[in-house]
Amino acid sequence: MPVASSPHDISYDPYDYAIHEDPYPAYRRLRDHAPLYRDDRLGFWALSRHADVSAAFRDHARYSSVNGVSLDPSAWGPAAHRTMSFLAMDPPSHTRMRNLVSKGFTPRRVIELERDILRLTRRHLDPALEAGRSGGGFDAVADFAAKLPMDVVSEMMGVPEADRDEVRRLADLVVHREEGLNDIPRAGMEAALVLAGYYRDLVEERRRRPGPDLTSALLAAQEGRDRMSDSEVISFLFLMVVAGNETTTKLLANALYWGWRNPGQLAKPLADPGRVPAWVEETLRYDTSTQVIARTVARDTELHGRPVPTGERMLLLIGAANRDERAFADPDVYDLDRDTAPLISFGGGRHFCLGAGLARLEARLALTEFVRRVRAYDIDEDRAVRVHSVNVRGFAALPMTVTLR
Repeated sequence: MPVASSPHDISYDPYDYAIHEDPYPAYRRLRDHAPLYRDDRLGFWALSRHADVSAAFRDHARYSSVNGVSLDPSAWGPAAHRTMSFLAMDPPSHTRMRNLVSKGFTPRRVIELERDILRLTRRHLDPALEAGRSGGGFDAVADFAAKLPMDVVSEMMGVPEADRDEVRRLADLVVHREEGLNDIPRAGMEAALVLAGYYRDLVEERRRRPGPDLTSALLAAQEGRDRMSDSEVISFLFLMVVAGNETTTKLLANALYWGWRNPGQLAKPLADPGRVPAWVEETLRYDTSTQVIARTVARDTELHGRPVPTGERMLLLIGAANRDERAFADPDVYDLDRDTAPLISFGGGRHFCLGAGLARLEARLALTEFVRRVRAYDIDEDRAVRVHSVNVRGFAALPMTVTLR
């Protein structure tokens, strides 16, 4: 596609499979020529520059979350909180829910997971690496990157091990988008209902028999006399398995892929596992799992000389903002030595991702264990399969072979 010279020549469709394969050239055109983009067909505006997206995350009076964070018509509206929990709330509801959730989902609980995360990493990595060494290879997503976050989240919640493969399958269906359909497909809607029913049963069970898990902690959490209702706990569990699990899965596979594509950079954590945190952070910047977050414009505003009326949908293009040369030098270069402090992959302000610490911990432990065991690896890019999603970017399959140390 030729470089556009006018906003009228710009086209950005977050449902387009070509965008899912590589959105970054389109993002650059948006930043350069249409920093405030309007799509009349799908009915949204979009911000792509780092300064604009970062400011919007912190301007809760102007950009509301009350209708949810997804462009999908079926997920948009005042009922969005039923599946997105406090992601689809404004203060004071957001403040109340986040305070209650924080009493169960504590930083200490996350830190205490380190031993369990390492145990689960080895459980899945050992057979995968053995298969990769034997010459047959393995799928870095199906055999490792998808299993670890689901097991971590499920152990936190108290989901039995026998149920986890099915829960992961349902979560995948919820985020998948079919080509030509600009909404949640029927299979995704049905999967969401089944997941909600599953967590309803889990909550009812923990009401009767509390345990040491997060579900029981959320049911017991209180602020004064205020407690979360069963439906509020269910919505948070749904959010955890769809958002928390999926985004960490994509982060792991993205790191492995971009490391392979940039061998000079990959050499750094392979030589020194202490560089793994930089590998994680640069992957979060360069190709973040969560690409797009929606907001509702809560009052008439003007951006880049154009009026945006109250009630309009505004997309915050996180993936575009993290590649903005106004915030990062040489943004299209994958560089583990850069300062990644300005990245906004986990949002900002009141809605800064509560699970950011867990995602970073999982990625750091998993990739550190990987480089301690692996001397080199190769990816079969021709057989790699991308996820097709409006919000999430990553791989559905990433075939790999390894050379062990």
